[in-house]
Amino acid sequence: MGAQQQGWLSIAIYFGFFLVIFWVLVLLPRKRQEKKHKAVLDNLKRGDKVVTIGGLRGDIAKVKDDVFVIKVNDNVELEFVKKAVAYKVEDK
Repeated sequence: MGAQQQGWLSIAIYFGFFLVIFWVLVLLPRKRQEKKHKAVLDNLKRGDKVVTIGGLRGDIAKVKDDVFVIKVNDNVELEFVKKAVAYKVEDK
């Protein structure tokens, strides 16, 4: 009976070790990336140049609660959910 319990204990330790490694290598960096993206979205303002997740580039024309209106051309303004903005284009 003692050897069987020791076998289950070693399996549980390996499984726990695997979960810790998975958390450190996969989940923790993803959470950091999400926080960083949220901070970028919260700091966007009218006139900032952005790129959407679909690849459309434009300037922010209006900021609403959970929506950006992005001007992609002189006569074209599109409305996007804030999470659809991939990143802000930095001026060089």
